[in-house]
Amino acid sequence: QVELVESGGALVQPGGSLRLSCAASGLTFSLYVMSWYRQAPGKEREFVAAINTAAGSTNYADSLKGRSTISRDNAENTVYLEMNSLKPEDTAVYYCHARNVRTPLLEYWGRGTQVTVSS
Repeated sequence: QVELVESGGALVQPGGSLRLSCAASGLTFSLYVMSWYRQAPGKEREFVAAINTAAGSTNYADSLKGRSTISRDNAENTVYLEMNSLKPEDTAVYYCHARNVRTPLLEYWGRGTQVTVSS
């Protein structure tokens, strides 16, 4: 059974930093493109960042470009999202997503972790 478990969400002040983690199990982690998405209250889920299987390529949404870094540890089956200079508009539930690079229809979602940016 595939499971993606996010952690690291918290209440943080504007300008602060956070590192989110997503631990994957039940899949061959190195075969999955890993991504982070977020969903703010009343808004649709949106793409945040992605990293390819060998961690050689990353992609970021404009909203967090320059303020975030996605990375992965294939030995630990974990993907990370470091976010800096956080703004109130970054408040959202952050979700981990996995998509099989060979069979793109194979995809999985985590349950999310809450990030709240507020003073």
